[in-house]
Amino acid sequence: MIDTIYFEEQVAEHPRTLALFERFSQAERIPCNHYKEVFNPSGQNFRLQKKKPALILAQNSGKRVHPVPPTYGIGGRHNFYFSHMLNCLYDCRYCFLQGMYPSANYLLFVNYEEFFDDIQKMAAENPDEPNWFFSGYDCDSLALEKLTEFARTALPFFAKHSNAHLELRTKSVATQILEKNIALPNVVTAFSFTPQEISDALERGVPSVNARIQAMKRLAEKGWKLGVRLDPIIDCLDFDQRYQSLITDIFSDISESSIHSVSLGPFRLPEPFFKRMEKLYPAEPLFSTELSRRGRSVSYPQEVENQRISSCEDFLLQHLPPEKLFLCQPVEE
Repeated sequence: MIDTIYFEEQVAEHPRTLALFERFSQAERIPCNHYKEVFNPSGQNFRLQKKKPALILAQNSGKRVHPVPPTYGIGGRHNFYFSHMLNCLYDCRYCFLQGMYPSANYLLFVNYEEFFDDIQKMAAENPDEPNWFFSGYDCDSLALEKLTEFARTALPFFAKHSNAHLELRTKSVATQILEKNIALPNVVTAFSFTPQEISDALERGVPSVNARIQAMKRLAEKGWKLGVRLDPIIDCLDFDQRYQSLITDIFSDISESSIHSVSLGPFRLPEPFFKRMEKLYPAEPLFSTELSRRGRSVSYPQEVENQRISSCEDFLLQHLPPEKLFLCQPVEE
């Protein structure tokens, strides 16, 4: 799976680095002074790297936990995100990462404990309220769990800090670590969905909708709280029929009582990211549909966006109470 491992010299003896060296013993190892020497140079071939990503092991010595924009969230007042990893196993055409980063290589920050220290300090600032920490912004939280063992490491930490709440966002069915552990009330596993036809066209390598629903079902049976994320909402022919069918399929197998939250997010990309993605995939139909520029973002025309979100809200409210439904609206610039 991994043929090349770049590693910062400062993490060469880190236990996670050594474990990955042992696991991928045949991989070529290339030291560097700082991960940016490998990850940041312009002119890299993202599409070529995506076919066979290298692994970069590094330490995040900067700011590790960041505030979430006020228009995002799932009910809490104190919301943050963190990224123990950059880039994703999957290859979704709409994903902003391919417009944000010059490299498709996997960048793994091995200093998890320092992330947890920062999370603990932030949660301590609001000891009587839940503090939400979102994982999966710059990667899939579970897809590479066998490689990263991040969830395995995070669960014991969150078990000890009840006012720190974790969202693991994923399109993966690699839920074994959760199934083997006692469900934690402050951890939500949130599955992202588009209708199967859209997934087939735009989400390379992603497990089927049914496989994800079955993974949700297994977790629900173990007592884990679940999230559903329809984000981004993709316009398409027969939109109402496709999205209503998707929502019906989810709630046919998953009880509303197991659902912590459902969020809706419109398709939107910062304009510089969109331009880079157009160059990467000039023949991609998604980028040739009717789109509009609002502020510094590219999205569907406002009327189309409003209609699609309203339709999804109507379908969802047939299955769950309104207090579990959230609109993650990007900030207008």
